[in-house]
Amino acid sequence: MADTSEMAINLIVLGRTQAGKSAAGNSLLGSSDFESRRSPSSVTTHCTLGRSCRISGVIRRNGCELALRVRVLDTPGYPHSALSKQQVRDTVRAALAHHFGEEGLHLALLVLRADLPLCPDESDDAVQFIQELLGPTWKDLTAVVLTHADKAEEAGCNEEAYLHSASSTLLSLLSSVQHKYIFLDNPKSMMKEERTIVLRKLLNFIRQNNYQVLLLKHNKE
Repeated sequence: MADTSEMAINLIVLGRTQAGKSAAGNSLLGSSDFESRRSPSSVTTHCTLGRSCRISGVIRRNGCELALRVRVLDTPGYPHSALSKQQVRDTVRAALAHHFGEEGLHLALLVLRADLPLCPDESDDAVQFIQELLGPTWKDLTAVVLTHADKAEEAGCNEEAYLHSASSTLLSLLSSVQHKYIFLDNPKSMMKEERTIVLRKLLNFIRQNNYQVLLLKHNKE
């Protein structure tokens, strides 16, 4: 029986190598489940599922507070320094079906660095990857996470100024996903209150999509 006193959400983090996917996943979970470090090569080589503890004070429904549980699927970078694009696609597709095949996926988080410009080729690769994974409803199920926002602020760009000066490529991508985006600072310095704000924003995106999930079937040969 499902626990009616809590709500669970299933998320996947996607993006290029060193974009901060694993660190973003750790921030959302409030843990250090995923290995995250600077490296001249891709750190993540396989998909890993992380689970949060019960999180209180984030969501209320019908006047009652619910505990929140977050599940995050960390993935290899796309493109990857050691794996082909096809290998990454196959690995991620199989992991999605394995972990979220029955309960479904609530939201895919495309992780981009706020302190680096988004080039058209990079955006095209990312969108194609997500389209292949999620299908025609990818725009409803995708949000953008802009990491290293603190570095952008150090350069004199708050969120409003950043979006005002952002490339047309990034603005077009944000428009495609109905402006579902969040900024993340250095995850190691994220406080509990900041994490609560981020989780509430993600829950709002899920609510906007009427809590729909994408069910994924694993094709067994």
